Amino acid sequence: MALNLVPLHFVKNLSSLFIEINIINVRIKEESITNAMASNSVLDVWGWLVSLPPASQWNLDTQCFCIYRSEPSQPSLNLRVIRNIHGHNPHVIFSLTAYFNSHITLWSSNSLHIKEIIDKSFDSKTMQLLLCGIIAGVLKYESYKKSSISVPGMLIEKDCKDIFNLALLTLALLVCIYEAPQDLRFRSIEELSLRLYRRNSQESMKQLVRILGSNLEEQWMRSVNLAITNWIMESRSSNLSLSLPSPFFAYSFSTVGLWKVQLYCPITAMISNNQGNSTHDSRLNFSLNYQQLEGVIQFTYKVIFREYWIDVVVKVDNIRCDVNQLVSEKLMSKEGYGSEEKHFPSRILLQLAPTVQTDVISVSVSKSSDNPIHEVGVEKGVEGSFEPPGSYLGLKVSASETVTLAIKQWKFEQSVHGDSAVLNWFLHDGVNGREVFSTKPPKMAIFRPRSWFRNRYSSAYRPSTRQGGVIFAGDEYGESVWWKICRGGKGKRMDWEICGKVWLTYWPNKHRTFYSETRMLEFKELLHINLET
Repeated sequence: MALNLVPLHFVKNLSSLFIEINIINVRIKEESITNAMASNSVLDVWGWLVSLPPASQWNLDTQCFCIYRSEPSQPSLNLRVIRNIHGHNPHVIFSLTAYFNSHITLWSSNSLHIKEIIDKSFDSKTMQLLLCGIIAGVLKYESYKKSSISVPGMLIEKDCKDIFNLALLTLALLVCIYEAPQDLRFRSIEELSLRLYRRNSQESMKQLVRILGSNLEEQWMRSVNLAITNWIMESRSSNLSLSLPSPFFAYSFSTVGLWKVQLYCPITAMISNNQGNSTHDSRLNFSLNYQQLEGVIQFTYKVIFREYWIDVVVKVDNIRCDVNQLVSEKLMSKEGYGSEEKHFPSRILLQLAPTVQTDVISVSVSKSSDNPIHEVGVEKGVEGSFEPPGSYLGLKVSASETVTLAIKQWKFEQSVHGDSAVLNWFLHDGVNGREVFSTKPPKMAIFRPRSWFRNRYSSAYRPSTRQGGVIFAGDEYGESVWWKICRGGKGKRMDWEICGKVWLTYWPNKHRTFYSETRMLEFKELLHINLET
């Protein structure tokens, strides 16, 4: 019987392979590493943490979860859990680390005491404390507001896996922007931002901001958008090819009689009408870009049942748009021209309609246009006086003529497109009535201190609030829009879609420059009405 001989070179190669396997096994024994960063996988750190055995049963003092690694030989971003169960104060510490031959700590939590659960897996209380630490880690990067963090325990007892994963992903992105070594930064930021701003993360973000409450929500968004702005500005200055998705966040909710949409977007991420997104003046560039659009859209509605149809009546309750700075006033004055050189709202467009229109009979608006005030007054006067005796002339006469022109700066229009109601607010130049969002300021007017757009935040005739925002309330823009729905829709839930655009314009305020630009943000949200009595 012939023998099957194995070639000698194959045996040598096999021996080398066994040696390499042993080396790999030694490395694996140093830490338990879970790699979860396939390109399309779901980042489930929550699931990994709650599946860990009790800390007393760990073979090693450290457990590790890989959040990002582009290639096996490249640096990785990891979440490490380090236990210390010796002594009278057993605890664990969570940290985000960059790993390439050794670990570099980028962020670390406070010590979490685990005496009561040393023989149990992580419970809801521990996860709540960790979530609070992660939220505090994100808010630490907000430039000038500090707040204590408190997350209601009743909400944590529910399945908050997606909220936890999103919060950790946000912290990982900010840590990479500010702290990560250069070899890890670019690719990790690109990957993490794609995960953070993909569509299925939006619902988790809505749940998170509801837990935070309105004050912490604003700080959270400013902290995140400040980091994104820093990264965008750095990428542009370094001529890096940036492929981040738009870091724009909006959410909506429907309750009895009220619809609300909330918007946040850094100015740097808005679409510019200028080919070059910045001016050559670095200080003006800083003032213009380190700002954030914050918007609120509120409608009130009521359902009226008629004999032959159903009326759905929608009214404007409050439209608010503000441009708020992302850095402190001190830094804004040092690096820029202060907080008063910034964009201002110049146009708002809202389109509202049912998503399914088979039950819609008609739609009616209250008026086509709210025409601006246009008054022309001519005032003539003659003054006369007698001079004392001895003067050359005993009588003096003077004549004057005054022409007054008043134009309402914000014009409101309603129109109908199919079964959609279209609401339009336009800001007009207070001198010649031109639409601001589509025009440039007259160059000679830049040097006139009394032009309406100069000193616009302190002038008595300013077209906005003192902070530079606008508010359209129901008492001024409260005309209703009516949809007639056939009676067959009774008892149904109707979904409505609100599509909108917001334009922000910069014209010089106190700083003398010929630079001007307009940026635009577009959004779409879903709302609903229950057609019930």
